[in-house]
Amino acid sequence: RWQRNQTSLADFILEGLFDDSLTHLLLFSLTMVVFLIAVSGNTLTILLICIDPQLHTPMYFLLSQLSLVDLIHVSTTIPKVATNYLSGKKSISFVGCATQHFLYLSLGGAECFLLVVMSCDRHVAIRHPLHYAVLMSKKVGLMMVVTSWLGASVNSLIHTAILMHFPFCGPWEVYHFYCEFPAVVKLVCGDITVYETTVYISSILLLLLPILLISTSYVFILQSVIQMRSSGSKRNAFATCSSHLTVVSLWFGACIFSYMRPRSQRTPLQDTVGSVFYSIVTPTLNPLIYTLRNKDVAKALRRVLRRDVIAQCIQRLQLWLPRV
Repeated sequence: RWQRNQTSLADFILEGLFDDSLTHLLLFSLTMVVFLIAVSGNTLTILLICIDPQLHTPMYFLLSQLSLVDLIHVSTTIPKVATNYLSGKKSISFVGCATQHFLYLSLGGAECFLLVVMSCDRHVAIRHPLHYAVLMSKKVGLMMVVTSWLGASVNSLIHTAILMHFPFCGPWEVYHFYCEFPAVVKLVCGDITVYETTVYISSILLLLLPILLISTSYVFILQSVIQMRSSGSKRNAFATCSSHLTVVSLWFGACIFSYMRPRSQRTPLQDTVGSVFYSIVTPTLNPLIYTLRNKDVAKALRRVLRRDVIAQCIQRLQLWLPRV
C-alpha cells in the first residue's frame, strides 16, 4: 500500500493509444492531422468572431466560448499523447495527472452548461424576437458564460481534490491515454463504493439535467417554428437549430456512453473509444458543423479576407521584396 508522502513523488504510467507497429504509426499520423484540424478550426472561429463586428452578438459570443472549450479540451490530451509516443515514455507526474483530470472535467462541465445556455439563446431569439436584445444583452450573456465556467471549475476542483487525496495501489498503470476519472479511480486502494455512487449520481445530474433543459427549449422552439408563415424564416431557424442539436447529440451521446454505464459493464477499450470520440472527434467536428452551414460566418470570413489592412500588408510586402 502506498503512503501519502510517496504518492506526491511517484509518476503514473499512461497506457496510451499507440504501440510501435506500422498500423499504429499511421493511426498516430491520422490523429495528429485531426488534432491540427481541431486547433485550426476552433482558433479560426474564435478569431473571426472577435474580429468581425457583425458577429458581435450573444449567439456568436456563446459559439466562441464553445470553440474555446473545444480548443483547450483537445490541447489537454493530445500533446501529451504525442510527446509520450515520440519519446517512447509513458509516464505522467502526479501533479500532471491531477492537472489533466481537473482540466478535462472542468471543460466537460463547461461544455454541458454552454450547450444549455446556447439552447436558451435560440429559445429567446425565436420565441421572443422583439425582446431578444433585452433578455439576451451582453451583460446577461457574459454572466451566463462566467457562471458556466465557474460552476464547472468548482465541480471539477472538488472531484479532483477528493480523488487525488485517496491512496493509490501500485503499479500505477492507467489503462487509458490520459488521466480520466474511470481509469484513475481503478487504482485507488480500499473500498470507495460510497464515493463512486456519489460521482455516478452527480454525473447523471450533470448530463440528464442539461438534456432535459435543452429538450424543453426545443419543444417550444419547434412549436414557434411550425407557426411561422415565412418559409425563409423557417429555413433559417431550422439551419441554426439543427447545427446546435447535432453538436448536442454528439457530445451528450458520447458522455452518456462513457459515464452512465455501471463500473461492472466497463472495459478499457470501451472507455477509450468513448473518450476518443468526445475529447478528439467532437472538438474537431463542432467548428465544421457550425461554420460550414452558417452563412454569417462564411460572409465574415470573406469580409476579413477582403479587408484593406490585408491588402495594405500585401502591398508593403511587394514593395519590400525587391529590396531584399
